[in-house]
Amino acid sequence: MRARPAVVLAVVLALLVAGCAGGGGGGGEGGTVLRFQSLAWQKESVDANKELVAEWNAAHPGIRVEYVQGSWDSVHDQLLTSFEGGEAPDIIHDASDDLADFAYGGYLADLRPLLSGRLRADIPEASWRTTTFGEGVYGVPFLQEPRVIIANRKILESSGVRVPTPARPWTWPEFRQVAKELTATMGEGRYGVAWPLREPVSVSLNLGLSAGGRLFHRGGDGRVEVRFGDGDATVPATVNAQVNTDRSAPRTTLGMGGSDTLPGFFGGMYAMVPLGFSYRQQIVRQAPEGFEWVVLPAPAGDGGLAQGVSPQTLSIAEDSPHKEEAARFIDFLLQPDNMVRLARGDWMLPTGTEALKDPSLRTTEHGWATGAALAASLRPAPAQSVRGYPEWKDKVATPAYQEYYSGAIDAAELEKRLVEDGNLVLARYQR
Repeated sequence: MRARPAVVLAVVLALLVAGCAGGGGGGGEGGTVLRFQSLAWQKESVDANKELVAEWNAAHPGIRVEYVQGSWDSVHDQLLTSFEGGEAPDIIHDASDDLADFAYGGYLADLRPLLSGRLRADIPEASWRTTTFGEGVYGVPFLQEPRVIIANRKILESSGVRVPTPARPWTWPEFRQVAKELTATMGEGRYGVAWPLREPVSVSLNLGLSAGGRLFHRGGDGRVEVRFGDGDATVPATVNAQVNTDRSAPRTTLGMGGSDTLPGFFGGMYAMVPLGFSYRQQIVRQAPEGFEWVVLPAPAGDGGLAQGVSPQTLSIAEDSPHKEEAARFIDFLLQPDNMVRLARGDWMLPTGTEALKDPSLRTTEHGWATGAALAASLRPAPAQSVRGYPEWKDKVATPAYQEYYSGAIDAAELEKRLVEDGNLVLARYQR
């Protein structure tokens, strides 16, 4: 049966009214609405983000922020789809090593004219370099995570090995020797160190900075090529030797994520596990009663404690009609006190110099002080601004490192794959 014209007109008008009232762009009686996609996942982090959104909304009734939950597991593809479909959130939480293609593709706003002087000055230039592509700045780096060694305190102290500090860390050869000594004292079937390397690329590249590794080299014409030098080989060679020569690290953990190693760590199977700083939260929650652990700095090479990081970032979509309002919300979210709340919620370090001074981030409890002492040594990850890095990582580097660490290929084959196969991939993005 056909609808009467008057009824059709009423329906159309109702849909138009509903369309004007809803939508992420904001408008209508409620004022501007900003969609903020957060990737927070730990309860404390989600709570901190939602509390700050609520505080903003209470103080700014004309600029309401809508919290949207995203996921680290799918963020790249999800954002690409939303950009191409014109449905991107106004404020985007991501990691700096995921921004290059979006920035060069014109999907993200250049933040230089939008950032407050306070925020620009509070975050060190080294951190800003992680979100600078070409002449523009396409994200605000706000949380960073050094890689540390979590060790069983009782095993470490009873062995008699020297316990490292940020002022006097282990060298990479010393770390290898310590793992051998711990293994010898622990008994059969137990290991001095466990390497969870299901995602081996960022670990290998970022820790490699301490030994002078760079891997990616940009020429005067702006083109990037992969070159594998002695500094790039230090970390992979150490891990390979521990697994395949010294037998001080088990092959079984190479395919694990960090969380997968914790039961064995708690059970005394491994004396040390190199992990991201935020894993302390899981250890605090999951460790059995009486388990004693300590946070140690990662080993250092000729470059000192330097290691690469890819900070968490906040960006603004180029298509957002409310860029200035979005920048105001980011500035609020990253006030020093609020940045401390976000850092503690994620068990990570803030990038802001004022936030880093907070006493709660410098206590010895749970190793906060060790992490804070490493902050000045953090550098942009080597692959930070390399176009095509995600494909290089997935198709070339990940399988190559995995096979090398397991002993399936030798160092010459690792170098060949990273360099020859890797440069073929990067060349497609630099035509």
